[in-house]
Amino acid sequence: MAFNNFPILTLSIFLSLSILASFPLSSLADKPNIPPQKICESTVDPPFCKTLLANQNGTVIDYGRFSVRKSLSQSQKFLNLVLSHLQNKSSLSQTTISALQDCEFLAQQNFEFLSNTHQAANKTSNVLPVSQGEEFQTLLSAVLTNQQTCLEGLNTTSLDQTVVNDLSSTISNDAKIHSVSLALFLKGWVGDNKKQTSSSQNGRNLGFRNGRLPLNMSDKVRARYDSARRHGRKLLQTIDESVTVSNIVIVDQDGSGDFTTINAAISVAPNNSVASNGYFLIFVTEGVYQEYVSIPSKKRYLMMVGDGINRTVITGDHNVVDNFTTFNSATFAVVSQGFLAVNMTFRNTAGPSKHQAVAVRNGADLSTFYSCSFEGYQDTLYTHSMRQFYRECDIYGTVDFIFGNAAVVFQNCNLYPRLPNPGQFNAITAQGRTDPNQNTGTSIHNSTIKAADDLAPNITTVKTYLGRPWKEYSRTVYMQCFMDSLINPSGWHDWSGDFALSTLYYAEFNNTGPGSNTTMRVNWAGYHVINATDAANFTVFNFLDGDSWLTQTGVPYSSGLI
Repeated sequence: MAFNNFPILTLSIFLSLSILASFPLSSLADKPNIPPQKICESTVDPPFCKTLLANQNGTVIDYGRFSVRKSLSQSQKFLNLVLSHLQNKSSLSQTTISALQDCEFLAQQNFEFLSNTHQAANKTSNVLPVSQGEEFQTLLSAVLTNQQTCLEGLNTTSLDQTVVNDLSSTISNDAKIHSVSLALFLKGWVGDNKKQTSSSQNGRNLGFRNGRLPLNMSDKVRARYDSARRHGRKLLQTIDESVTVSNIVIVDQDGSGDFTTINAAISVAPNNSVASNGYFLIFVTEGVYQEYVSIPSKKRYLMMVGDGINRTVITGDHNVVDNFTTFNSATFAVVSQGFLAVNMTFRNTAGPSKHQAVAVRNGADLSTFYSCSFEGYQDTLYTHSMRQFYRECDIYGTVDFIFGNAAVVFQNCNLYPRLPNPGQFNAITAQGRTDPNQNTGTSIHNSTIKAADDLAPNITTVKTYLGRPWKEYSRTVYMQCFMDSLINPSGWHDWSGDFALSTLYYAEFNNTGPGSNTTMRVNWAGYHVINATDAANFTVFNFLDGDSWLTQTGVPYSSGLI
């Protein structure tokens, strides 16, 4: 993830997590004329909250509407501030311009997310259905993540300090407002109406069967799909064809398809599709595609299928040493809702000496990667934000090679730490949760951790850890995984001194293998060996509300513990 010495954007913490959990504002939702000091007791920064709400009065819903409206207004002001600095870019360094362009993109997202939340808040005074509550908690969580990402990009430049200081102070203040909005929306519109399942709910394997893709398509589209599969490995099955495909285009570098580049194929995909219309399928035939792919938010419900891992490869080498921001170093970036990738390799070849170099950056809600490989070194897979699922994928890397602040589950995946630079240690995860009300975290379930071929002879000299806390409320859970002997007995590594050791949530449940022994693990207040009841909170069913959206992908998944 980001530079180790990044200044951390923190909010003033006045209450412990236990107090936050013990005072349910939802119990006050229908009570009128609640004073701000009472409403603010359960927010992250009560003094700031009281100042924000000082001239307000009413119910939790009233306060929530005011705060969300304030967040929306501030997001527009911040976007305008970024644009004003970009208008004077002739006087700025290229590094600053790149960081500002990231901020512009993220600020535009935030305005959209907050506009949607504001509309929802104005339409109802009731607790939302579970799926809608999850959706808006996800959006408000992403707003905070986007603010933090913008700040990190700005902190990569030591030049143009006036610009950096101007934006940094605004980000700090706005983040506090967005935190209040998240807390009040969560308590007023989401409340305690959350799905729960017991640990006895065993996995439900749905969708793909025997490695084949159950596609429902017209005869014309089917014929094109079958003819594109030149290597005789049928993904298509003839029964239970549950995944609807509306149309298909074929990418082939030899010119025999519709396009020779992936970006050209993406450009013709329909805009703003809905799930009921089915997927627009881009079939990418075997080859090494040296291009930087970015899938915008309007290209919803796009499916990209390759010829297989190490057969269809998208590759690049952007990195921070060569003056890219971490955010913009990605070979492949996607923010389109409902994105699905199958049978592909994503690669960043910058190498361990080029520091942060992302293969995939994913900020796409309800996105899925199945039977894909992610190859890089530091910061390979940027699970940036929103809700994500990975199944039967291979992930290779060194320092913080799975990082970000999405709500994400990795299931039946293979994690392969590689050989880092001399003197470095490996940290598999660096999770970036900054607020206890964000629904984010990294859940690694029924997966395997083994050394990559280059690390295997060096596991006694190179230390490998399960993760380290990038941000104050970092949350990562390993459940029912196999951990080989490369995992250091302490399990986890600090970030900087005692930063976040009491506010993070790191947990292990029922793992196996020589690296899974917890008797010598860290003794941090935030580290836990949990039982099945607690582990169930991080399953596909509970953590992602996966049963409401994964079935349409056709990808197999275990809904609960196995």
